[in-house]
Amino acid sequence: MALGSHTEVTAVLEPCGDAGHPDCGIRDVLDRIGDRWSVLVIVELASGTRRFNELQRAIDAISQRMLTLTVRRLERDGLVIRTVYPTVPAQVTYELTERGRGLTHLVKQLADWSLEHKAAIGASRKLYDLENPENVIR
Repeated sequence: MALGSHTEVTAVLEPCGDAGHPDCGIRDVLDRIGDRWSVLVIVELASGTRRFNELQRAIDAISQRMLTLTVRRLERDGLVIRTVYPTVPAQVTYELTERGRGLTHLVKQLADWSLEHKAAIGASRKLYDLENPENVIR
């Protein structure tokens, strides 16, 4: 079957048919779990429970504020459990929920793919930039 129009192509690629909005909420979920910091937090928590400072040391260049926002968002989405222990000072730990643990193999596959193709993607970018010096995409 030959596809001619944009509408025909997107209809074939539509993952959930006519469920109201074209992206069926997929974009919202992918925005959260696919952002730079969330992926790194999920990768770190895949090895087990971590304290806040352990997470911050493990995730290079993340600020305290950004880490706080990221773990709160992941907690809100039901991917991370935050436990506060009644000590002085209070001890707080983070761990993946069962739903969060379900993401770890997907994140690992993405990380493995990224490592495998990193050099080729870098070479493609250099070639593209050489062939398109006026382009501002970076």
